Amino acid sequence: MAIATDQALPRVLSGVGELPMTELGSHLDLHGPLPELRKWSPDQIIALVEQSGLRGHGGAGFPTATKLRAVGARRKPKVLVANGTEGEPASKKDRVLLRELPHLVLDGGAVAARAIGAGEAIIAVSELDARSADSLELAIAQRHAAGLRGEPRFSLVAVPERWLTGQESALVNLLNGGPGRPTFGARPFERGVRQRPTLVQNVETLAHMALIARHGAGWYRGLGTERDPGSTLVTLAGAVSAPGVYEIERGMPLAELLQSAGESEPLSAVLIGGYFGSWLPAEHIPGVRLAAEHLAEHGASLGAGVIVALGASVCPVAETVRIADYFAAQTAGQCGPCVNGLGAIADTIQEIAAGTAPAEAWADLARWGRQLPGRGACQHPDGAVRFVASALRVFEAEFHDHARLGPCDRCASAPVLPAPSALAFAAA
Repeated sequence: MAIATDQALPRVLSGVGELPMTELGSHLDLHGPLPELRKWSPDQIIALVEQSGLRGHGGAGFPTATKLRAVGARRKPKVLVANGTEGEPASKKDRVLLRELPHLVLDGGAVAARAIGAGEAIIAVSELDARSADSLELAIAQRHAAGLRGEPRFSLVAVPERWLTGQESALVNLLNGGPGRPTFGARPFERGVRQRPTLVQNVETLAHMALIARHGAGWYRGLGTERDPGSTLVTLAGAVSAPGVYEIERGMPLAELLQSAGESEPLSAVLIGGYFGSWLPAEHIPGVRLAAEHLAEHGASLGAGVIVALGASVCPVAETVRIADYFAAQTAGQCGPCVNGLGAIADTIQEIAAGTAPAEAWADLARWGRQLPGRGACQHPDGAVRFVASALRVFEAEFHDHARLGPCDRCASAPVLPAPSALAFAAA
C-alpha cells in the first residue's frame, strides 16, 4: 500500500497488485530497462548514490555511498551480498519485495555490483521463507534466459532463521561455512565472503538504487526532507484496521499514517523502529514526523521501518516480558553482555511483572542498562537494552503497579508483538 503525496507514490511498490511483477516482461514494461551499466564507471554510480542521499534501509541507516566506496577501494575481487534475511520478527517489508518485486531487487544488485566492481552477487534469504526463494529463483532464471548484459553472477543462499543471522558479520560467517555468529576483527568490507571485500546491503536499499539509476538523484530527493530524502517501506501492525506494508514519504506525520490505516482502538503508545526501537507515548503522536531528524528529537529512529500501535486494552508490561525473553533466547552465546546480561534483564522484568521482584530490581536494571551497550561483537545487547529502557520509561506507572500488585487483567490479552516460532514464520 502507498500513501499519496504531492509527488507520485508508490515508487518501490509500483505495480504490486496490478501487474505480475515477478515476470521480467511486466517489470520492464513498467520501469524500462536499466541504463547500460558498462558505460558507467564505478565512481559515477557512487557519486549518483551520494547525491541522492540514500541511506541503508536495513536498520542502521548508514550512508550507502560510503559503504560502496569502502568496498570498491579494495584491490581484491569483490562480492555483493543482498541481505533479505529479515530477522526482525515484526517486519514484513523485505519479504514483500522478494516475493512480489524480485527483479527490482536484482536490478539494484546489478547497480551495486557495478559500483564496487563485483562479479558475483549472493542473495541471502531465510531458509523458512520458501516463497521468497521461489520468486528469486524464477527471476534469476528469467534474466539468464533473456541474456541481460552487465549482470553479475546471481546466486541464492538460504540461511537459518534467527535474529542475528541478518547481522552482516554473522551472515558473512555463515556464507563462509561457519556458525551464524557475529565476529570480532576485520569487517566484511575488508575481508568478507571467501576473504574477499564484501558489500552487505539490505534488499530495500538495492531496490531504491535500481530506481535512482533510472531516474536520478534529483528525482529521489523529490520526496522526503533535505536530511532524510526519498520514500521508505514501513511495516505497520498492532491496533490498526489495515495492517501491512506501506510505502510512505520520509517526514510523513505519524498521525497521518495511523489515520490512513484506521486506529482500531484508543492507543497507549507506538513502537517506532521495531525491537531495536523506542516506545513513544500516545500523547506524542501528533508531533511526530517519520524522518530521521524529527524522530531523533523524540529519542527514536525508524530503523528497519517497523511501527506497532499498542492499543489501550493490551498490557505493555506483558509485551515487554515476552520480548525481553525473546532477546535473551536470541543470543549467539559468545559475549558476556548477551549471555549473562540479557538473561538477567529478562528474569528481572519477569519478576517485576509477577510482583515478586526484590527492592533492588530497579537499580539492577538501571546498572545493566549502562553496562551492556557497546560491549559485544554486535549491537544485539544495545538494541535490547534500548527497547527495555524505553518501555520502563514510557510505561513506568504500569511497571510499578505490577511490582506492587502482580499481573493485571490486561495481561491475558492476545500478544501484539510477535516472537514467532519457526512454524509460525514458515506459514507467514
